[in-house]
Amino acid sequence: MFLYLSKLLPLFFYPLGLTCVILLVALVTVWKRPRTTAIAITLVLFVLLFSSNSWTSRLLVRTLEWQNLPLAQIPEAEAIVVLGGATKPALPPRPTVDLNEHGNRVIYAAQLYNQKKAPVIILSGGRIDWYGKGPSESADMATILTSIGIPPDAIIQDPNSLNTYENAVNVRKILSSRGIRSVLLVTSAIHMPRSLLIFKHQGIDAVPTPTDFSVSEDDLQQLTRTPKTAILNLIPDVENLYQFTGALKEFVGIIVYRLRGWL
Repeated sequence: MFLYLSKLLPLFFYPLGLTCVILLVALVTVWKRPRTTAIAITLVLFVLLFSSNSWTSRLLVRTLEWQNLPLAQIPEAEAIVVLGGATKPALPPRPTVDLNEHGNRVIYAAQLYNQKKAPVIILSGGRIDWYGKGPSESADMATILTSIGIPPDAIIQDPNSLNTYENAVNVRKILSSRGIRSVLLVTSAIHMPRSLLIFKHQGIDAVPTPTDFSVSEDDLQQLTRTPKTAILNLIPDVENLYQFTGALKEFVGIIVYRLRGWL
C-alpha cells in the first residue's frame, strides 16, 4: 500500500498534477463562482510559468546534483552498486533492452569496473508489476553490461527492490553475506543525495560516484550570458518542467523517508 501511495499522492505536489487539480476546481466553479475560477486559472498560470523556465529548473536541480560532485580520484572499493531506473525492458517492438534517460549509470558502472575500481558490480532493482511486464531491472541492466563485455560472474543481482529504501536494505544483506565493506554507489546525480542518506543509514560505507548530471557549469553560465538569453530562459519549456518535477520528487522523497525513519 505504501508503494502505491508513494507513487500516487505526490502527483498532487508536482506541477502537472497540481495544475490539473486546480483546473478541475476552476471547471466546477466557473458558473457560480467566477472569481474563484479566475484565481484558480491565475494560480495554474503561475505554477506552470514558475516550474517550466530554465532559471527555476536549473537552479533547483543544481541544489541536488552538486551536493556530491565527482571526485578527482575515485578510490578503489570492494563492489560497485548500481541502482535501478535506467532501462526499458525488451518488450515488442524493442529488439532488446534499451537504456532510458538515466542509462548513464549502467555505462558508468562498466567504466568503473574496467578501470579496476572494484571486482564486482551489484545491480539493485526489481520491477513493479502494475508498471508493466518484463524481467527485473537488475536483469535488464545485467543484459546491457554483459553485452558490452562485463563478465557474468562479476555481476550480482538484487531483483526484488522496488524503491530506494529497499535498494539499501537488500544491498546491505548482499554485502553482509559476502563480507564486502566498501562500495562505490552509482546513480543519477539528482538521486544521489537521497540514496546516499539511505545507504549511510543502513551502515553501508558508500562512496558517492554520481553520473547523469542534468545541469553543467555552462548551463548555469548560459542563464546570464547575455540579456537576450536571460529573457529567453524565462520561456516555458517541457524539458524544464520535467527536470523541475524530478528535483521536486527527490525533495518530497527525502521528507517522506525521514518521516518513516529511513534516513
